[in-house]
Formats: sequence, structure tokens, C-alpha cells
Amino acid sequence: MNKQNSLIEQQLNHRTIREFTEDQISDQVISKLEEVAIHTATSTGMQYASVIRVKDPDKKAQISEVCNQDYVARAPELWIFIVDLYRNTQIAKEHEADTASSHQLERFFQGYSDAVLMAQNVNNAVESLDMGAVFLGSIQNNMGAMIDILELPELTAPVLGLAFGHPNQEPQLKPRIPKEMRIFEDTYHYPDNAKEIMDTYDQEMTTYYDLRDTNRRVDSFYEQVVKKSNLRQSRREELIEDLRKQGFNVQPIE
Repeated sequence: MNKQNSLIEQQLNHRTIREFTEDQISDQVISKLEEVAIHTATSTGMQYASVIRVKDPDKKAQISEVCNQDYVARAPELWIFIVDLYRNTQIAKEHEADTASSHQLERFFQGYSDAVLMAQNVNNAVESLDMGAVFLGSIQNNMGAMIDILELPELTAPVLGLAFGHPNQEPQLKPRIPKEMRIFEDTYHYPDNAKEIMDTYDQEMTTYYDLRDTNRRVDSFYEQVVKKSNLRQSRREELIEDLRKQGFNVQPIE
């Protein structure tokens, strides 16, 4: 099998790993993963994203509380990917340039996409080394707390976490919505047989066992959608205000 096919097979076999062995990752491997991170594609070449590798057990425990997930504190490696406009703003100031654009929403989104791409790139590298990882969107449960824990300066913001190490579990491959419902040509298209497609997928999801909940079968996809629609996480509604405090020009929702 050639390299390209090996990579594709790895990606098609992606599984979220939440429990890890106690084996530590070598400095050599960590250094290589750091290189992968900084060589990720970046918007306009400005490299508006950075990584914080969290090693302090106390900080890991605090982040675990924010995520409401115990396994975060146990993970051998915990990396937080952040929007980072602070660095380039300092460079601009040193050269007496106008820094007003650093506060623009456009710049924030450039940094946000940079951070997400960086996290995915590192995840791919982790899995290529026969390790496993879990993305942590749950760091957004309390952005203000994350900013304090990581001591983030203005014009920075946490985007996504990645906990990784050597797997200590073998979860099922999680079913996905068929591509007919997610990949389109030229325009958005909602298939005429969408209900039939989704009914089949809805039933397939009930065969998946979630290892986070003592191997319990998950709810059907429809039930999950309804629960998410009815769920309101009050602290997450403060994200815009958290970003404003960090110096980003975003407007609160009326």
C-alpha cells in the first residue's frame, strides 16, 4: 500500500480515544509534533495561531473541570490551540505601524481557522504514530476561566484542545451521516429522499456504544439532535463578552 492510501486508511479509521496508558511520549516525538504544528497551512502566511502545551498538573486539573471530563487531567499530553494576534501586534508596534486591524473580527476568524487546522494536523500526526487523541471543544464551556488558567494576554483566545497519548481503549468506529447529506455539487442540495437516508442512519446510530457511559448504547441521532436543540449552556453565551475583553471587536447578540 502506498503512502497516500495508508494516510487515507488512517483517516477513515479515525476514532476518538479518551483513555490512555501511563506511557509518556518521548521528547523526540513531541519535538516532531511541534514541527508539524508550526508547518500547518495558515491564512495569508501570518501564522495567527499558537499552541500551549499544558504540563502543570494543577492547570490540567482545572482545565478538566472546565471540560467536565476527568480523563483530560489523566492524558499524557494536553495541547490548547489558540488564536494569537498578540505576537504580530507586538511586532507591528515595534515598527510603529497601525495596529487597529489586529482587533478586527476578520483577523480573529483567520486565527480561529489557523488554530483548527493546526489541531487537525497534529491529530493526524498523532494517529500516524499509532497513538490516539480526543478533541476538546469543551474548553469553550468557560472561555474566561481558560484565559485565566493559561494566563492569556489580549488578542489571544482558546479555540480547541487536544489530549493525546497511547490508547488504552478500543472504541467502535462511529457511524457517520451518509455523504449524500453532506457533500454537494455547485449548490446546497437537500435530497428528496432525505428522510429515508436519515431514518437509516438514525437506526444505525443506536448500534454504537459510547465508552464514556459504561458501554451504553447511544441515543438515536434524532434524539441527540432534539436534546442539543433544547440545551442552553448559559456560560457559553458569554463567549462574545469574553472575546471583547480580550480586545476583539465583536458585538454582543441583541
